[in-house]
Amino acid sequence: MRVIADLHLHSRYSRATSRDMDLAGLARWARLKGINLLGTGDFTHPAWFKELVTALRPAGEGVYEYEGTHFLFTAEVAAVWSYEGRLRRVHFLLLAPSAEDAARISRELSAFGNLSADGRPTLGISGEKLVEVVRAASPTAAIIPAHAWTPWWSIFGANSGFDSLEEALGKARPEVFAIETGLSSDPPMNWRISALDRVALVSFSDAHSPTKLGREACVFELPELSYPALVEAIRTRDPKKFLFTVEFFPEEGKYHYDGHRACGVVFSPEETKRHGGKCPVCGKPLTVGVMHRVEELADRPSGEKPAGAIPYRSLVPLLEIIAQVLGREPETRAVLSQYFKVVERFGSEFSVLLDVPSSDVEREFPKLGRALDKVRRGELKIRPGYDGVYGEIKIDLAEEARDLSLF
Repeated sequence: MRVIADLHLHSRYSRATSRDMDLAGLARWARLKGINLLGTGDFTHPAWFKELVTALRPAGEGVYEYEGTHFLFTAEVAAVWSYEGRLRRVHFLLLAPSAEDAARISRELSAFGNLSADGRPTLGISGEKLVEVVRAASPTAAIIPAHAWTPWWSIFGANSGFDSLEEALGKARPEVFAIETGLSSDPPMNWRISALDRVALVSFSDAHSPTKLGREACVFELPELSYPALVEAIRTRDPKKFLFTVEFFPEEGKYHYDGHRACGVVFSPEETKRHGGKCPVCGKPLTVGVMHRVEELADRPSGEKPAGAIPYRSLVPLLEIIAQVLGREPETRAVLSQYFKVVERFGSEFSVLLDVPSSDVEREFPKLGRALDKVRRGELKIRPGYDGVYGEIKIDLAEEARDLSLF
């Protein structure tokens, strides 16, 4: 069975997260998106965990169900520790094989921080110790460095990260079999680091609101919907089971290029080097983005693909495509109204983005069909994101007269 999985997200118990990130909101938008399997997010938070175990029903080994949507117990934690005179801050995604395992993991992690303070708790623990503690509590749990390249809170981040997995994880390195590439990088960027050939590259949304679900995801062909089947597909990188990842265009991520938001300065890595790493407006250090860090650690030229690499598909979310066709902002009433009509006609957002021929869409929604075709052919203008500012993807719609009809 084909499984579209988004396992990194947050509940309403995390800071800066929509109130609609509850089970009802997650289940509704998973159906609209066409996502078969969601992470619960935030299982370490006591109140959210109580809601989860009360409402979810077992639906397979390690899989639970709510209103037709399947869930795995997942959480993100922030590990903070000192290493070689620098404060290191790294986020990790945790996948638990059952509710009982999630409870045991939380009990052990409560010794390192206040789990009630936030859905994504901050723990005084090293990466190596975190892996040790989680695997002792749950031997088949998965620990995945989250959004691995962002400047803050990531394993390779310019401000508090490391230059290798071995440096970050010590003796626990063999226990980590995947990294999350994050919104600001894509597989080709990660392929430039040969050391990453030994781990799977996964992509998930890190959604803080329901409409952002599935902006990145992993697509599998599994013999059954279960925790063991999913984790085995990721661990082994079997191309018959791990089909491809769904990717944001990395330029749209908010840390792709270097820059200084306060001064409106955005630089490529080469421009940053020419300016000595300083903002030409205020003289302060620039925030070094993901592309710059990849360039620093790369030992392969751009465009080289390692053997056995899992394919990927770069997509523009359907709400963004409709918004550009209508000349409106995403999530406005007009855009959402048309979104629901399109999804109702074709079954789900992923059906439209991945499966339905653009000619079929064009027959019923002419302007949308033509825009979708342009996205699939890569006819896009992209302004890279930087220093916390999302980039912009523009579809070439110059010949289209914009109005409030997609028909």
